[in-house]
Amino acid sequence: MIEKEKIIIPVWRKVTMTVEEAAAYSSIGINKIREMLKIPNCPFVLYIGNKKLVKRREFENYIEGNIEL
Repeated sequence: MIEKEKIIIPVWRKVTMTVEEAAAYSSIGINKIREMLKIPNCPFVLYIGNKKLVKRREFENYIEGNIEL
């Protein structure tokens, strides 16, 4: 059996992140990020079926543009 190598990409190089990666990247809690992703027309959510991913650049811009979350 041939094992596939897992490709590891640093979070700051990814286009999208999981909720867990976004939490680790931003020091914002997982529950708070999930709550933010539920906001209608959230600018940084990407739906892949039922899965929600965080668009990294839009997420960074959203954080930079707000003084309170």
